[in-house]
Amino acid sequence: MKPLRIEIDDASGFCFGVTTAISKAEEELASATPLYCLGDIVHNGSECERLHAMGLRTIDHATFATLPQGTKVLLRAHGEPPATYEQATEHGIKIIDATCPVVLQLQRRIKKVYDEEQRPQIVIYGKRGHAEVLGLVGQTQGEATVIECVEEAARLDFSRSIALFSQTTKSLEGFRQVVDYITAHIQPPASFRYFDTICRQVANRLPNICAFAARHDVVIFVCGLKSSNGRVLYEACRRVNPRSHLVDNPQALRREWFEQAESVGICGATSTPKWLMESCREAIAGM
Repeated sequence: MKPLRIEIDDASGFCFGVTTAISKAEEELASATPLYCLGDIVHNGSECERLHAMGLRTIDHATFATLPQGTKVLLRAHGEPPATYEQATEHGIKIIDATCPVVLQLQRRIKKVYDEEQRPQIVIYGKRGHAEVLGLVGQTQGEATVIECVEEAARLDFSRSIALFSQTTKSLEGFRQVVDYITAHIQPPASFRYFDTICRQVANRLPNICAFAARHDVVIFVCGLKSSNGRVLYEACRRVNPRSHLVDNPQALRREWFEQAESVGICGATSTPKWLMESCREAIAGM
């Protein structure tokens, strides 16, 4: 019987924004002062537990408002609405800003359009309630319309001008469908502008991960269960390779998945740490 070949996808793992946020957290945790993070620093329970063991404490917005003056709070890569910064100033909280530069640029573009004299409908293609989307909607005083799919675009007022933006981690294909739909339905003299604000480091992972999944008998997709990016990438793997399985830690692996397999591919989301994929490789090899 041939030994099982196990390969970890080199292109999987933390994106630039997440890497930077975690580096900033580790740097601050090296000092003796307590550090809080507004929301999970990354949508991966295992990585959050690792940083918690180093002293990072995750808080919600209600707790944020009660922190004493001088407390250090890290803002994760997803970004925050202006109200969070205003609250920090008001309470004397020291912000460690780890907002992803791609998200920060998107926030500024939305704010610029919102401040126009002839303000259009601002539409954001994204996931309702997602941390990044909440930060984007915050640039418009809560006035932006969020749509999750092309079907929801039908609810827009096509007699008014529209400016379309996208959450940075949404799929290019879905965004193009929304663009085509609005283009076909806008009613002159109303105008339509769209801004392709999808992060290419994330978007390019889709074709790469599909090719990776096709090369192996079995695919183990490692990611946190709350990762929306992970869910999209995992479903893409499953379409290419039905023997794809999603796990959030090595304990979720099942021996029967690897029966009659010669090769296993391990990949993950932009929120998946490399060390967790390596732990899964060791657990599979141990089987």
